[in-house]
Amino acid sequence: MKDELMTTRQILAELGGVSRRTFYRWRELGQGPAAFKLPNGELRVWRSDFDTWLRQLEAAA
Repeated sequence: MKDELMTTRQILAELGGVSRRTFYRWRELGQGPAAFKLPNGELRVWRSDFDTWLRQLEAAA
């Protein structure tokens, strides 16, 4: 399975109802998935990193 880069919009759609501001706040607090900025300033997250982050949240719940 090939890993893919996810946009912030895709991440928010998968999280279902989380606002953009909340997502960016999680990142500021170090609680969001690992991400990096492209030269144009947009964030990208590897699908595998996003899935790992979600599994960690489930395990902690």
